[in-house]
Amino acid sequence: MVQRVTFRRFVVGSLVAAVLIGGCMASARAETHRFKPTVGYPTFAKREPVLHVKPGDIVETETLWGEWYERAGGKWPGEVGPFHVEGATPNDTLAVKILRLRPNRDVAVSTHNPQFGVLAADRWTPMLTDPIPAKRFIWKLDRGRMVGILDLPESRMKRIEVQLSPMLGRVAVAPQGEEAFDGLWPGYFGGNMDASDVREGTTVYLPILHEGALFYFGDGHALQGDGEICGSGLETSMDVTFQFDLIKGKKIAWPRLEDSEYIMVAGSVRPLLDAFRIAQVQLIQWLVEEYGFNKWEAFQVASQAGVTRVANAVDPLYTVVAKFPKKYLPK
Repeated sequence: MVQRVTFRRFVVGSLVAAVLIGGCMASARAETHRFKPTVGYPTFAKREPVLHVKPGDIVETETLWGEWYERAGGKWPGEVGPFHVEGATPNDTLAVKILRLRPNRDVAVSTHNPQFGVLAADRWTPMLTDPIPAKRFIWKLDRGRMVGILDLPESRMKRIEVQLSPMLGRVAVAPQGEEAFDGLWPGYFGGNMDASDVREGTTVYLPILHEGALFYFGDGHALQGDGEICGSGLETSMDVTFQFDLIKGKKIAWPRLEDSEYIMVAGSVRPLLDAFRIAQVQLIQWLVEEYGFNKWEAFQVASQAGVTRVANAVDPLYTVVAKFPKKYLPK
């Protein structure tokens, strides 16, 4: 049985019990699936699902590894999916909790591309300065200590270690109708948002545009700074465990996220200021609809207590994440 709950009350339950904390039981038939992907797709689009799951089900899986990681000019392996969620309709919201997310390789790759990245010339912003040289950086991952290590032969310090924070660059549902978006694109359907908040412990809420939701994921980053300014994070493959659920009878326009500290909304568009506006407006609407704020009072408190992250400023559309601290929400 699929329960109807609000965002305010909705929390995906424990891996063992597979219940919804707060008294809302997930499906009594919930099960754990172990899915090893073998094919990646280059677009987010409506297509036949590779896996069927029910609300409450857990999926243990992984992102794809391929030529791109092994050599310059290699082909990107594509995204995993789509997963069909039983009972999902366009009148509902998909809730995907990331229960576990860990790198499963000892290396990560980050690249500089002369025509890709917020500081590079491209067809929208030509520059007279010399292009950024193409470079390929291989980071060593110490998965025991959860640190990334890079040799810096041309710098004074020669070597750097940084703390890892694994994330998924791409989580999506199939976009509306027969639309198909290349894997580089973010949008109202999620996609390549490159938001570092999409990490272990976060629940991602996505609008549903087709029966079954048709969920995709990929693009594991062991670490990525805000904006993804060079055009790539520490790109590697990930072991990931999801739990799927539905909020019945609730529709949203843009992706929402929630972790232990914040509720968040992601807006993706160009120019960057419009992505900022979408995220802020949608966050204020969430405070009004689910938490009982007056619109203009929500505007005021979000202006003072809110946090904003530029998730990516390099993709075909830019992504901004507007965040509100849960400690200021009504109990």
